[in-house]
Amino acid sequence: MSRHDYDLFCIGGGSGGVRGSRISATYGAKVAIAEEKYFGGTCVNVGCIPKKLFSYAAHFRDEFHDAAGFGWSGPEPKFHWPTLLANKNKEIERLNGIYERMLDKAGVAILKARATIVDSNTVECGGKSYSAKHILVATGSWPTIPTFPGCEHAITSNEAFFLHALPEAVIVVGGGYIAVEFASIFNGLGVKTTLVYRGKRVLRGFDADLGTRLAEEMQKKGIEIKFESDIASIAKNADGTLAVTFFGGGQARAGVVMYATGRKPNTSNLGLEAAGVKLREDGAIEVNEYLATSVDSIHALGDVTNRINLTPVATAEGMALARTLFRGEPTRMDYDNIATAIFAIPNVATVGLSEELAQSRGHTVEIYKASFRALKHTLSGSDEKTFMKLVVDAPTQRVLGAHMMGAEAGEIIQGIAIALKCGATKAQFDSTIGIHPTAAEEFVTLREKFTD
Repeated sequence: MSRHDYDLFCIGGGSGGVRGSRISATYGAKVAIAEEKYFGGTCVNVGCIPKKLFSYAAHFRDEFHDAAGFGWSGPEPKFHWPTLLANKNKEIERLNGIYERMLDKAGVAILKARATIVDSNTVECGGKSYSAKHILVATGSWPTIPTFPGCEHAITSNEAFFLHALPEAVIVVGGGYIAVEFASIFNGLGVKTTLVYRGKRVLRGFDADLGTRLAEEMQKKGIEIKFESDIASIAKNADGTLAVTFFGGGQARAGVVMYATGRKPNTSNLGLEAAGVKLREDGAIEVNEYLATSVDSIHALGDVTNRINLTPVATAEGMALARTLFRGEPTRMDYDNIATAIFAIPNVATVGLSEELAQSRGHTVEIYKASFRALKHTLSGSDEKTFMKLVVDAPTQRVLGAHMMGAEAGEIIQGIAIALKCGATKAQFDSTIGIHPTAAEEFVTLREKFTD
């Protein structure tokens, strides 16, 4: 019999923690999981799922407009925010229940309270002390707002999911995927939207063409983008609106100011330092290739490690950790060629290396690009462009990266990601027969090298 209460005690009920706990239990481990807020973590509650639902809602404005070119007519559609909010909340509650039922079915003990680490094998939760052979920290991250005069009037994406009413005007601050997604959502729902970013192009860290072209399309749809700009202060007006002052002069009025400028790992007051767990300067937990911290019995995964902060990565890490600890199969994560999508309007998706990153790693690259108006828009009248790009290693002809902006980009790039994972070459792309007429077929018909 084990001398511990549990073989694994997980702190955090997000996607990674739930997967790691559930799979460990199916391997025969005695597992407990503690969650103080809601099961499903950021993704289910204030991230991927509600954001995608909002994005669907925002897309309908274009769909209604496009339908006219195909012979559809009718009264002017009206959007009702409370309906979307209520239906979104209902779906999230359903998913919360599914997560709990999966854990319960696997035999995982569920503790709905905050847990902290006492030492390398002890956790305190709900006023009780538990011993564990292994402790897993999967507490995720939390959005932050910088400190400046009036910062208390700003919100983050967390609060944006629960606004009582849509404002007439909104200012979104940031240039990353969360910022461009919410700018697109607000704009699509009829809100006057301004995106403020201190950089020169959105989506820093992604292929430069994607950021440049997405900004062009967002501006076409009526989003004002203020590059190389930042907010100096926010003041509340008598009518409840916000008066925003920018560095270098200039003012604006908005009902909501939303910051999407960064997230911080949830490591404060968990007892990590006292237990000897090494943290990085940004507060993230440092782990090795097997997700172990500087303390052998304590492990961490997902956003709290601040490496590749994607839900599917956290769930895969949870699976890998369960195999390592309780199946006798030491498993390392493969972080190469992880695909991701940005649910802006239009969508953006990418897998593999950007042109810039490929070159920085010493590759001599060949570039193939295409920009075109999708077949649908020959009748809709929209001038929205679809963009596709392949980054190819010249000597080996292996495709290093695939990037897309356009309708259903995530659905298309998911399939391309399999090809890159298998080491596909440009010749193999070229020999694949396309599905006609689709946008996706462009990836297998790109023939002309792009010369800058």
